[in-house]
Amino acid sequence: MDLQRKQFKMEFAGKPLTLEVSQLAGQANAAVLGTYGETTVLATVVMSDKDKEGDYFPLMVNYEEKFYATGKILGSRFVRREGKSSDEAILSGRIIDRTIRPLFDQRMRRDVQLVVTVLSIDKENDPDFISLIASSAAIASSSIPWGGPVAGLKLVKIKGGELLINPKFSETANKEADFETFVAGTAKKINMIELGGNEAEENEVASAFAVAQKEIANLVAFQEKMVKEIGKEKEEVNLSEPSPEIKKLIKDFLKGKLEKAAYNPDKTKMYQALGELKAALKEMLAEKKYPDSELSAVDALFDGEMDELLHEKILKEEKRPDGRKLNEVRDLYAEVGLLKRVHGSSLFVRGNTQSLSLTTLGAPGDQQLVETMEFSGKRRFMLHYNFPPYSVGEVRPMRGPGRREIGHGALAEKALRSLIPDQATFPYTIRLVSEILSSNGSSSMATVCAGSLSLMDAGVPIKRPAAGIAMGLILDKEGKEYKVLTDIQGPEDHHGDMDLKVAGTADGITAMQMDVKIQGLTVDMLEKSLAQAKEARLHILETMNKALPGPRQELSPFAPRILTLQIDPSQIGEVIGPGGKVINKIIEDTGVTTIDIEEDGKVFITAEDKDSAQKAYEQISLLVKEYRVGDIVEGNVVKILEFGAIVEFGGGKDGMIHVSELRDGFVKKVEDVVKVGDFVRAKIVKMENGKIGLSLKQLK
Repeated sequence: MDLQRKQFKMEFAGKPLTLEVSQLAGQANAAVLGTYGETTVLATVVMSDKDKEGDYFPLMVNYEEKFYATGKILGSRFVRREGKSSDEAILSGRIIDRTIRPLFDQRMRRDVQLVVTVLSIDKENDPDFISLIASSAAIASSSIPWGGPVAGLKLVKIKGGELLINPKFSETANKEADFETFVAGTAKKINMIELGGNEAEENEVASAFAVAQKEIANLVAFQEKMVKEIGKEKEEVNLSEPSPEIKKLIKDFLKGKLEKAAYNPDKTKMYQALGELKAALKEMLAEKKYPDSELSAVDALFDGEMDELLHEKILKEEKRPDGRKLNEVRDLYAEVGLLKRVHGSSLFVRGNTQSLSLTTLGAPGDQQLVETMEFSGKRRFMLHYNFPPYSVGEVRPMRGPGRREIGHGALAEKALRSLIPDQATFPYTIRLVSEILSSNGSSSMATVCAGSLSLMDAGVPIKRPAAGIAMGLILDKEGKEYKVLTDIQGPEDHHGDMDLKVAGTADGITAMQMDVKIQGLTVDMLEKSLAQAKEARLHILETMNKALPGPRQELSPFAPRILTLQIDPSQIGEVIGPGGKVINKIIEDTGVTTIDIEEDGKVFITAEDKDSAQKAYEQISLLVKEYRVGDIVEGNVVKILEFGAIVEFGGGKDGMIHVSELRDGFVKKVEDVVKVGDFVRAKIVKMENGKIGLSLKQLK
């Protein structure tokens, strides 16, 4: 049997890129096998043949990691198959979802599912790049209506060096970067950004986006040639569109009432008024005996009117729902040290958004072990984001973190990661938790602000405090006139055209994320948004600095104390002892919590108090001390022999004082000079075959 392969090839960033269409996954609407370097993914897309009831477009994106792709048998001891998606897989799926979703007609009601399966990974090429390209090619060449193709790429700006496009992992492994970003979009506009920076400058970031736009255009042109040759004719699907009669009726009913309800600085009163207005609208339509099929569109039409009102008021009058100026940040409040028993705590409030942040410091052994398809290692800084239902006044089951929580937490962690001191400077494992107590616009950026304060309250010596802000955009229908909004909330977030989150210090950007509801943004739009975001960030930092200007000099009395010791790796066995006998005895004798030893010989002693840690430090130091002839030692006599005395002088080491070395002159009996239990100071006079010879008389 011949699979009838059709391949499309190009070279990108010095590596071969291949998209292949064959009879593989032949029952899907379309399937594309994408290969970049030696990383291969299969992207399949399927659309149902029936419309689904509801008021939203039902799109599902699944990113499937397969452990066989790495050539390893991963998993836990008892489960050796893939199960729940890792956080990394969820974040990769979100990159694809956020890029392709805006290009579907949101009035579609057909189920569409995109599944990306990573089949092989070469450890040098990020699978996100080929996953997005293959996904785009599959949808574009299928019969499913869509506004693509799209493409994305990774850019790394080396500190003091060049901007690298899709670099291999080995090319950046030991180099410090100003920023690393994944940028995606269409041939003319950028519609998705993920960026982690080391206080990167706004102008350098914007310049990188201009480079990305040109490269994306080339990748889109490559796909367009493929679609022209093998693409299927697009299906005609029903679009959820209510009758002109009910649209006019709703428009007339809301005229003059919608603005009065929506334009209120008090969120609670605003949503209450909007709810009452919507209920009155539905009651009016019910009285007119409209069928259920028409009434189901009320929510969408109501949102559409709200969308139109918001755009008109902001573009023509620069009038926001809560009365703020376009570049105005809501009221701010910051406080630290709220909870005395935790190691660090803070509360950050911006308008109706509140983040309570808690810091916990632990031993190096508390690091999280991570084993995924792309990475195996340890994490010593973790940020977890919780979004309980009461934060938005809802009642729903509280389950594990969903994609939203994982995505928001990862963004905030990225914003703070480059500011965390290295392990040599601060050996603690750090866990930061953000509890969102109330949400009305960008709780992830509030998490950055609260997290920064909480770390400093715990005494973590971060480089500088960081803050974050969410920016919005209102664009006219022609795509020419636009307004950038600072600190979006409620209706601006829901009905606006962009959600751009920018976090950083006073010196530069540490993280950035962008999603859009339109086709995308030009580089000029992004430049203006970044400049306006910087103004807001500096304003927020002023409030934070009043609460706590820098890291506390002392750790919380409830935080553990860690002492660090460097030993020769060859001595690790001596410290651990057979079956852990030696190290366990040190822990028992000194009362320390843990003693962690790295392969390079670094020893981390963790205790509840410094005195206990110091005792363990001294015992290990004695244990690994290398003695030389001429050194002076102290210890107790533990055994008397006919020809000398054995002295134990710490660290499990001992030596013998020969009878001739006890004192000047003849010694008849050893006991005439020393007895068992005597404390003596002696000089090392001989070291042979691991045995140590001591002298009392030469010390004198």
